[in-house]
Amino acid sequence: MEFNIAQVAALMGDSSRALMLNALLGGKALTATELATYADISAQTASTHLNKLVEGQLIQVRKQGRHKYFQLKSYQVAEVIEGMLNLNAQLTSAHSNEHEIKTGPNDKDLKHSRICYDHLAGEIAVQLYQALLKKGWLLEDNLQLSLTESGRLAFASFGFNLAECESKKRPMCKPCLDWSERRSHLAGMLGKWILEDALAHQWASRDLDSRAIRFSRSGLKKLSLRYGLTLS
Repeated sequence: MEFNIAQVAALMGDSSRALMLNALLGGKALTATELATYADISAQTASTHLNKLVEGQLIQVRKQGRHKYFQLKSYQVAEVIEGMLNLNAQLTSAHSNEHEIKTGPNDKDLKHSRICYDHLAGEIAVQLYQALLKKGWLLEDNLQLSLTESGRLAFASFGFNLAECESKKRPMCKPCLDWSERRSHLAGMLGKWILEDALAHQWASRDLDSRAIRFSRSGLKKLSLRYGLTLS
């Protein structure tokens, strides 16, 4: 089936489907019941919406025993959703009469650190991005991002498998405009690995019922020491 912008926009344009897609932006696989609750709709209505999203290739179904779980089809879909959140915030700000423009979620925990599909977003992620540039481990040129030789050596020493990541089609590293901070955070395979590594070391943990990533005091200190963050 040939797709165009109008078809994709129509799939995302329904308010209930938009809420379910936003729930899946956290990267977790969720059941139809969980998504129906999140969107505040009946199970039957949710089923209809989910079928449309599956047919439209925005989400996929994973079966585990007798249970079915839904998750975003790919990181490209997540990027589109995050981009729409940014656009919506910009358009809202343009019509605001307030002198101070507020961006992103009202929840301070989500603003501080959250998951953006499979990588870190929020204040901590933006500071991490800047720290990696300052160290010379990342090089940014006209919104194009690359991992420098010193960066390759550093991340290899941390356990990052460069060869495995270079064999995949997904970019190694790329800037992602942060919804709340309006500055770049790190996406791509490297961004994904940094989050997974922090969770594996128990420097941080995921909220059970939100996109928030919670760093312990010691975990945040270890993250800062490794990557050179200067936290206020």
